[in-house]
Amino acid sequence: MQKLSLDYLVREPKTTIENPPLLIMLHGYGSNEHDLFSFANELPDELLIVSAKAPLTLMPNSHAWYTIHLDNIEGKFSDIPEAIKARDTIATFIDELKTTYKVASHNTFLLGFSQGTILSYAVALNYPEKVQHVVALSGYINDELSPETFDSSNYKNLDFFISHGTVDQVLPLEWAQNAPPFLSNLNIKNSYKEYPVGHGVAPQNFYDLKQWIADRV
Repeated sequence: MQKLSLDYLVREPKTTIENPPLLIMLHGYGSNEHDLFSFANELPDELLIVSAKAPLTLMPNSHAWYTIHLDNIEGKFSDIPEAIKARDTIATFIDELKTTYKVASHNTFLLGFSQGTILSYAVALNYPEKVQHVVALSGYINDELSPETFDSSNYKNLDFFISHGTVDQVLPLEWAQNAPPFLSNLNIKNSYKEYPVGHGVAPQNFYDLKQWIADRV
């Protein structure tokens, strides 16, 4: 494994394929690169799968892409400069992976959970030329990480699978529900599903996202 901008785990394609499609996993706040990677072997054999580790260490085996502050005035809020830095680091990391592993640059997936989803949205909207497919689990679009202006012609190749738990106690369902109309307004293809769970991925959710990915590999 070569040293790139982020530490990561990799699952090579199970089938011999030249220029395989690339899927990058971005874990949530307080987790690590092993979390989402635990179901890598359940995803299509053709994929080269990379699970990245967020750069900030909270405690052993607990990492974050950016700090979540807690205070008595603003309550819980994100460190936006750190989040922007993480967004841009992920964009660089995508380019590094494409060069290192000689993948199909026209078929790149981002799969995020929670904070990883927030950054997946941000990367796709700011760098639409770098990714084509986004699996957005239990997250939302943070306007502070989005471009100042939007040109829908830049997003014609983007496609989103969005899901959220109806009883999510961490990120409100309403935040996720804002994404489909926002994306549709930019003529971005998107599929939105809700599941009767909290801040997590239900078995049916995993089955649906797996099928969505398989249809695009």
